[in-house]
Formats: sequence, C-alpha cells, structure tokens
Amino acid sequence: MKSIEVVAAIIIKDGKFLVVQRGKAKFDYVSYKWEFPGGKVETDETLKQAISREILEELHIHIKPIDLFVTVEHTYPDFHLVMHCFICAYEYGDIELTEHIRLAWLNYSELHSVDWAEADKPVLQYLSKKGDLCMHGLEL
Repeated sequence: MKSIEVVAAIIIKDGKFLVVQRGKAKFDYVSYKWEFPGGKVETDETLKQAISREILEELHIHIKPIDLFVTVEHTYPDFHLVMHCFICAYEYGDIELTEHIRLAWLNYSELHSVDWAEADKPVLQYLSKKGDLCMHGLEL
C-alpha cells in the first residue's frame, strides 16, 4: 500500500481556526470533506518548509509555523497517510482558494459542525485538550 507524508496547518487567527473543504476528489471517501489545509512533503524539504510552501500555493497567504502540534497516521482504503500538523500564525495575504471549494473560520466550539476527512478527526481530539494549545502559547 502506498504511504504518503503530508503536512497540515492549524491556522488560528482571532481565536478561530481556518478549515477548508475539498471538492470532488479521486476517491469518494475524501470528496467534499473538510480538513486543515496542507499537502505533500517534497524530497529534500523540511516539514516547516513544506507547510509554508503548501499554504502559499493553496491559499496565497503567508504563515509562520510555530510548532509541530501532533503527527497522526490514518489508513484509507487506497493509501496510508502520515500527517504532521503544525500550529501556525497567519502573517499576511488575502486568501484565494486554488484547490478547495470553500473555507471557514470556525470557533473552537464549531469545529465539530463540519464533515471532516477521517485523517483529520484525531487532530480534533488533540485540540479538545485546550491545555495542549496553551503549551504552544495559544489561548482560545
């Protein structure tokens, strides 16, 4: 089974989380699902370089990766995913969707109101431990 290494950005601005919705995808089980933005890590690229590049490519904004928050693994029917999730600060730029169909800025209490991709669901469990965010210098 193919294994894919990706990065995801947990971007928090004014106490809200940036989440994006996929459009129609190659695999139905990820089509139209919500996720934290990010993408594949390229060869000879650090994880922080990857997340900054991916967010600039996909959303046209500049972020500052603060800290690795959690790494989760999930096996979908067609591939295995290793996802490194970074707490990121929004620096500047106007968001322009290039690969997603919608975006939302959600309060902590609203995170469970969207239909998440399976690989992102464990991240929500970690976010439910607000003390973890405080360790990264963030308060909600």
